[in-house]
Amino acid sequence: MDAFPHAFRDPELLRQALTHASTASETDNERLEFLGDAVLDLIVAEELFRCEPQRSEGEMTELKSWVVSRKALAEAGRELGLDRAARVGHGLESRRLPNSVLANLYEACLGAVYLDAGLDAARAFVRATLCEPLAGALGAGLARNPKQRLQEHCQLRTGAPPGYVQLEERGDAHARAFLVAAEIAGRRFPPAWGRTRKEAEGWAAHEALLVLLDEEARA
Repeated sequence: MDAFPHAFRDPELLRQALTHASTASETDNERLEFLGDAVLDLIVAEELFRCEPQRSEGEMTELKSWVVSRKALAEAGRELGLDRAARVGHGLESRRLPNSVLANLYEACLGAVYLDAGLDAARAFVRATLCEPLAGALGAGLARNPKQRLQEHCQLRTGAPPGYVQLEERGDAHARAFLVAAEIAGRRFPPAWGRTRKEAEGWAAHEALLVLLDEEARA
């Protein structure tokens, strides 16, 4: 899992997150799964609340359900290689892991990230690994084309175009993750992860827009 978008200070948390209950281990991932499920709901709800102000409560609930579906989480788990890294019992070793197990592994890993480094790290993990379903859910908001919106914002208010700096790169040629931050007139904004540099730049622009719009609202 070279492309896992978080470097654990406590690797034991990741080991536990990857230990499925079918192993009958004394320390499996069920408690981390419970925590990760709650953290995921909070992060996705926050994204929808901040970026989709025109949406009703019912619409946001529907969109959130789509982003955190078993299918979406399972696909993210496979892309992370959780199906290969997981410790499972004999009943699961000889077959392809079902979506339900992969989704649970994803939630457990998110819970582990949250315990290891807090909510900001968990939010970065979700944005890096669920970027496609998030972008779909936020299609009417900032995620539609955040780089273009940030460019327009800068032209109107500062005259200085945004730039993007790559801070970190992980993984091999087939499974990379990039950490990128937007910069405007020498000011660096919160960085974001993506599976390509372009994707990371889009999320970095999203981060910068959130900061700038929040500042304007409080001005």
